[in-house]
Formats: sequence, structure tokens, C-alpha cells
Amino acid sequence: MANNLDAMRKIPPGIWLIRKIRGNDCSLKTHRYMVLLVTFIAYTSYHASRKPSSIVKSALDPEPNKTTNVYPWPIGSVFVKDEFLGENKDKFGYKGWEPFNGKDGTEKLGLIDVAFLACYSLGMFGAGHLGDTLDLRLFLTSGMIGSGIFVGLFGMGYFWNIHVFGFYLVMQMVAGLFQATGWPSVVAVIGNWFGKRRRGLIMGIWNAHTSVGNITGSLIAASVLEYGWGWSFIAPGTFIAISGILVFLFLAAYPEDIGFPCPNGPATRAEAVPCDVEAQTQNEGTAEGKSAPIRDRSGARRSVGLLEACLIPGVIPFSFCLFFSKLVAYTFLYWLPFYLSQTEIGGEYMSVKSAGNLSTLFDVGGIVGGILAGHISDKLRARAITAASFMYAAIPSMLLYRLYGNLSRTVNIVLMMIAGLFINGPYALITTAVSADLGTHSSLRGDSRALATVTAIIDGTGSIGAALGPLLTGFLSTKGWDTVFVMLMLGALIAGLLLSHQVVVEINEKTCKSMRSSSGQQSSEGNAMN
Repeated sequence: MANNLDAMRKIPPGIWLIRKIRGNDCSLKTHRYMVLLVTFIAYTSYHASRKPSSIVKSALDPEPNKTTNVYPWPIGSVFVKDEFLGENKDKFGYKGWEPFNGKDGTEKLGLIDVAFLACYSLGMFGAGHLGDTLDLRLFLTSGMIGSGIFVGLFGMGYFWNIHVFGFYLVMQMVAGLFQATGWPSVVAVIGNWFGKRRRGLIMGIWNAHTSVGNITGSLIAASVLEYGWGWSFIAPGTFIAISGILVFLFLAAYPEDIGFPCPNGPATRAEAVPCDVEAQTQNEGTAEGKSAPIRDRSGARRSVGLLEACLIPGVIPFSFCLFFSKLVAYTFLYWLPFYLSQTEIGGEYMSVKSAGNLSTLFDVGGIVGGILAGHISDKLRARAITAASFMYAAIPSMLLYRLYGNLSRTVNIVLMMIAGLFINGPYALITTAVSADLGTHSSLRGDSRALATVTAIIDGTGSIGAALGPLLTGFLSTKGWDTVFVMLMLGALIAGLLLSHQVVVEINEKTCKSMRSSSGQQSSEGNAMN
């Protein structure tokens, strides 16, 4: 009776209710689709709740005598001319918000961004270990609801008429800590449900939630901005909190928690069985009889410490590779709109609004790059070779974009999407498939839980680079954009070089495998002749 009650507590309430209504359980394939959908919505809401600050900056610290269309593409048109208004007139009545509308307002807004990213990256390390120690479903739910609360509290500063900079700084810092719970948790859940064979392609497609979240957050925040900038935080905060409830109701963090075998369990061969959906589906009929010991095994797993996780082969080099990869990617994320507005393209300058719309195409290239990198790495079974190759290819793509991106808007768009493909491809691959692979590495014992911890180490290290890149760009851009692009190309080169050892290991493995297969064919031919 005690075991049955413990099992019921682990089954998400929504899945338990579906079982009661249907009278039987869904298939393994259906549960996998549900996990992909719920985690996709979850991390879409994480990214959506990070966008309000970039949308609201123009309202908190407006540019004098000028306003821009706040509605982002695809609601607004792609290329919009700036509208000059009267000296004291503003489209929505905004004259800025103290303390952000002073001479140091831009610096304060930048400080809030840096503080958020710093707390996010530092919190990632602790969040990963907690994710492997606690119930992932409850941990993720708590992080999402906590994020929603503090994002919403930032917006409440508008209604409470708060003009103290410390209040907004603290709200963003605490929100950053709660946001750190997201990525290690969702990657760990996907790694628990999917084996290695198609993990790169599946995670490459699934990783599109980042761009979908950015666009969704922009649309939500901009659609309510005219009612007061506070709503631009409250609405996305509500979205992530509701998504957290969805996670609590329907997310099964481990297959064994609802009666299915774990793909990465000790009795499973690393390459064959984990991805064989059909083989696992054959056991569904007997899942009920085996559910108790499977659940016990899930609950008995021990978490892996940060030091032990760092010793897993490949964790440290991939972490530092992501440091430089994210440095490049986030510099484009934060500074590309500004660069476009400051650069003469096709003989004319575009508005800030048009630059922001055009920069979204960089994310479109990134989506294609993430899917392509995952698919290639699955086919080659070589994550390091794929990631390094993309980073090296990013160097000439950035050089071409800097040299020829000003010829016309068409050329700029094409070169921008190519750059986004090669820059975001390895970034997406490392934060998803590589993290999941290393979290289930063969050096771990079968009863160990390291997925969230490894993901946190890799992405936490990368997030430090994500904070450093935009910060350095602010200083280097005063010396000219050529200096910034030199920094970005050096970052991509270092990122590729840091994977040199892993690339050599993968090449040696493939060479040895090829030699063994050829020698086996020769011996079989010799036996046939005899």
C-alpha cells in the first residue's frame, strides 16, 4: 500500500486523471510527444519572460523628440521610418520613468541586464545540482512560478509608483536566480526520455523554443505597452506562471515514474536500445507489473556533485567552448539591432524599429543552424567535429557580413542568416545534445543522476561569456565596429580550438572502427576462398 501511494505521488496529476478517464495508459511514443510539447512550452515561456526589458527600454528611457513604432514584426511592418513628434509629445504619453530617464539612464538599464545575466549564470551551477537531487517536475514548477512572481513585481513598480533603482535591480537579480532553474531541468528531462541515436536532430528542432519565446515575449510585451509599461512585465510573468502549472500537471520527468523503462538505465546498451522506440513499446503491456521496482530505482538514484561532474570526459572543454560560443552569439543578440541602425545599408540608414525587425532574421538562421548541426552530428556520431566545424565556418561568415553586408538589404539579410546559422548551430548543439550525452556518460554508474548538473556546468560557464561579450562590445564599439568583429572572430576561433582534443578523439575512434571493419571483411573473404 505504501509503495502504491508513493507511486501515485510521483505520477503527475494530469496524467493520473487521463489514465482514470481512459481506463488505460498512453503509449510510450505518446508520452514522449507530451514531454517534448510541455518542455517546449515551458522554455518558450522562460525566454518570453526575459524580453520585456528590451521592449520597455524605449518607454523607461525614451529618445528625445523621437518615437518608434513599438509593435514588433510581424504585427508592424518590417521597415519603418522614424516619426518625429513635438518636443514634449509622446505617442503613449511616456516621458520616461525615474530613475531611468536621467543622463545615466542607459547605464542603469545596462547594469540591470548585466546583473540579471550574472545571477543567472551563477545560479545555474547550484540549480543543476538541485535539479539532480530534487524532483525535476516540482523543481521546474517552483522556478517558473518564482520567475513569474518577480518578473511581475518588476512591473508592479509602475503601479506602486516606485522610483528607487535598487528595487528594480533586486527584482531582476532574483528573477535571474529563478530563471536559472529552467535550462538544466528541461534538458535533463529530454535526456531522460530520449537516447543518443536521434538526440541531436530531436533537440535541434526542440531548441527552436528559444527563438519562439523571444518572438512571443516581444509580441506580448508590445501588445500591452500602451496600457502602461508595467503590464509588459505582468503579462509575460503570468504566462510563465501558468506554464509552470502546466508542467506540474502534465510533465513526467522520468519514464520510470509512470511505468516505463529508463533509456539510460544500467541494463540498457548506450547505442542501440535507448532510441529504439519500438523495442521499448513491446514492454508496455507488462509495464504495470514492473512499475514498482522501476520507480524505486528512479527514486534511489544519487545525485552527482559539481566536482565529480566536472571530471566527466568532455565537460570542461565543451564548457569553455560554449563560453566563447555564447560570447559571440549574445553579442549579436544584444548589439545587432544597434549595429544595423548605425550602419549605412544600401546607401541609407534605417530606423531603430527597422533594425530590430531585421535582426530577428539572425534568429531564423539560428533555428536552421541548430537543426542542421543536430542532424549532422547524429549522422556522423561526432558532436565535437560538428561543433568545431561550425565555429570555424562562422569566422569567414562574420568577415563577409562585415565587409559586404552594407551593399544592400538583400545581401545583408542573406549574409546575416548564414552567420546566424554557423554561430547559433554549435551553441544549440552544445547546450542540448552534448549536455545530455555527457550527463549520461558511460563513466557514470547506472544509479547516478548527472544530467541537470552537467547541463548547468556547461551552460552556466557559457552564460558568463554571454554576459562578458555584450559588456566588451560596449567598450570596443567606441573604437570602431571592425574591432568588435575582430573580437568575435577570435572568440569563434578559440571556441573551435578548445575542442581540438575531442575532435582528435572522435577521428581516432572512426579510424579504428574503419580499420576493424576492413580487416573483418578481409578475413571473411579469406575464409570464403579457403
